[in-house]
Parts: sequence; C-alpha cells; structure tokens
Amino acid sequence: MKKYLLILVVTFLLFSCKTKQELIWEENFEGTSLNNNFWNFELGDGCPKLCGWGNNEKQIYTKNNHTLKNGFLTITAKLEDSIYTSTRITTKNKIEFQYGKIEVRAKLPLGKGLWPAFWMLGSNIDEVKWPLCGEIDILEYVGREPENIFTTVHTQDSYGNSKNTRKAKIQGIEKGFHIYTVNWTPNKIDFLIDNRLFYTYKPKNKTVETWPFNQPFYIIVNLAIGGNFGGNDIDNTIFPKDFVLDYIRVYKN
Repeated sequence: MKKYLLILVVTFLLFSCKTKQELIWEENFEGTSLNNNFWNFELGDGCPKLCGWGNNEKQIYTKNNHTLKNGFLTITAKLEDSIYTSTRITTKNKIEFQYGKIEVRAKLPLGKGLWPAFWMLGSNIDEVKWPLCGEIDILEYVGREPENIFTTVHTQDSYGNSKNTRKAKIQGIEKGFHIYTVNWTPNKIDFLIDNRLFYTYKPKNKTVETWPFNQPFYIIVNLAIGGNFGGNDIDNTIFPKDFVLDYIRVYKN
C-alpha cells in the first residue's frame, strides 16, 4: 500500500511539473495609481477618428473614473449632468504578447446599459486597421442580458456580428469574482470561464482573413455604456456602477 501511494505521489508531482505554465507577466494593481510602464489611457468619445468608439457608445472616457485600492482596480461608470463617464486603458506598445494563457479575475457590474470588457487587439492595427488586425474578446457582458457572458473572435472573415462567438448563460455570474481566460496557441484559441472550457476557435484554413493571430496582441480593459451592443435602453437609476479587477496574468504555453 505504501509503495502504491508513493507511486501516485511521484506521478502527480511529475505531471504537475510538466503542466505548470510559466508566468511571464502579471498586474496585481498594487499601490494607488496605474503603472505607466504598463498602461495607456484612451480618452474622450473617440472623435474625430472613431466617434462613439465605433459602436455608438454614450460614455466619455476620463482619467478620473478609476481607483486602485487594496490590490483592486475599480472602474466606475457615472452619470453626472446628463453625461456618462468611464475609463478605458490599454497596454498598446508597452505590454504585448504572442500566444499564451491570458486570464483576468474580475467582478461584473449589474445594470441595463453597462458593457464591461476585457479584450485584445492585434499590434498592427495602425497599419492594417480593424478587423484585419484581429480581435480576441475574452470577456464581454451586457447588462440588458443578465447572467450571459460573450466570448468572441473578430477577423476579416467575420466581424461585427461575428459568427465566431459563444454566449454562455451562467447563473449568478454577477455575484463575486470569476476568472475569464483564453489559452492561445498557434493552432487554436480556447475560451474558459472559471477554468471550464466554453468555446474554441480553430479554423480549418488559416489565412490572413481567418487567422491574424500569429502576431503580438495588446490588452484592453474598459466599461462602456450603451451603444450597438450595450443597448440604448440605459437605466439611468443604476449609476454609479463598478467593474472591479483583482489581477491579470499571462502565462507562457
């Protein structure tokens, strides 16, 4: 019996060593301000180049709608004097990755009109534009569809109302923190929620139109209000509302 238990322990340890992924970057939101070596602010309403941020969104992004406290980043959507405000940050030109396991631990806000997201864009977006650069939506949630999480890939082949998506109904997803993950390899992209596989994108024919995912991507975090996806039937009685992030981690796969 002892010999059998020893074999089991050794096998487990060997398996753990082989499957453990190397952490290559993390953001734990320590301190009281965002790390300028990691993050950029995107400000305003997107005009004149991309008014409404390309989706007819209602908010103006500022540097004043977020706080860092006790290791949490809190983005707060507000309504003041008939103006919606929020925050959007990116790691463009600072922290970019090609392949890996990217995860965020976050707590969603509840309310009609809210549209929190954790997503990625191809680093060549300025050269080839969207959607040819590619987009990976690790987490999208819209308050008008409670308990539903969207995971989506946008490419030149299918974008906007992309066919490469899954909407997953998860009872009570707005309660507490949950982990949203992509495992991105040269062959496929797996989307997971709380370590459970929900969707896999794996085109049979990888072309520039179907697989722009052989290049570095950067991370975006934002809380939008209204718009084509968030919905324009915004409940103005809900504000202020918070989108809270505990950490972001990227592992080599």
